Amino acid sequence: MMATTAEAARTTTGDGAMSKRAQKKLLKQEKYQAKKAQKKALVKEQKKKEGERKRKEWEEKVAGLSEEEREKLIGSRRGAKKERVEKQLEERENKFKRLTEAKTKGQNIVVDLEFSDLMTPSEINSLVQQIMYCYAMNGRCSSPGHLWLTGCHGEMEIQLQRLPGFDKWIIEKENRPYVEAFQDRKEHLVYLTADSENILEEMDPTKIYIVGGLVDRNRWKGVTMKKAEEQGIQTAKLPIGNYLKMSGSKVLTVNQVIEILLKFLETRDWKASFFKVIPQRKRCEADSEKQKVDSDREDNEENADQLKKKKKRVESCSNG
Repeated sequence: MMATTAEAARTTTGDGAMSKRAQKKLLKQEKYQAKKAQKKALVKEQKKKEGERKRKEWEEKVAGLSEEEREKLIGSRRGAKKERVEKQLEERENKFKRLTEAKTKGQNIVVDLEFSDLMTPSEINSLVQQIMYCYAMNGRCSSPGHLWLTGCHGEMEIQLQRLPGFDKWIIEKENRPYVEAFQDRKEHLVYLTADSENILEEMDPTKIYIVGGLVDRNRWKGVTMKKAEEQGIQTAKLPIGNYLKMSGSKVLTVNQVIEILLKFLETRDWKASFFKVIPQRKRCEADSEKQKVDSDREDNEENADQLKKKKKRVESCSNG
């Protein structure tokens, strides 16, 4: 395995000087951190300008009103804000209820975070963003899954802890590897990897599906399959080839895989799940065109039905 950046920074040559490899890694990390700080400052400045713009617009709007109109507008604004806050609270309560129930009733889906030593700091950051998206997406599902983060330690844990509200996430966080966390249910573990010969036709509620938390798999071909084989656990691959052809890179991101699984749990339709999640740029032209034709046909049929209903209403009114 590759050394982490911190380990690389400590790697020295015989005379005590930092090795060229370590210097290169350290420089890369410093550039990444500087770029990240610059981006954060830019976003903060943009938010500040947007806030000032909205405040100015409000002041100009209120200035041209009479006292009565001003009070009415302010009252209306307060009412809208109260309604919005109440709706947000209701949505938050419903989300909490769904995710809490999923801990006992939901499909177990694991993100394996034991590959952090194979990734650069920017790739780890990318994976953290994908996990954040997965959690948000799961919270919006009517029937969410029971998500797990296993092998969550080191740099990965540090980056995740920096996410706002991470400590309050309704998600299982395990420092231990999944083989230890599920040692009494090892026979139920299924590692999802594109290198498997087994096709996942249906999702079994008793199974625990594992998704490898690794960015840039092209650099580490076969690593998840090899790991599963060494641990003696089952493997399977999504039935993508049965429904569409991929163009270029066949690698899906962690959030895309989990979104596909969540869509399937809701619809029980692999084809709909794949076409909903996989970007058109990753599909062969024929598949993308077929999807467009199917969509156009559905739209045309819907329009024809609407025209038919409208015609009946007109004839009914004429006869009346």
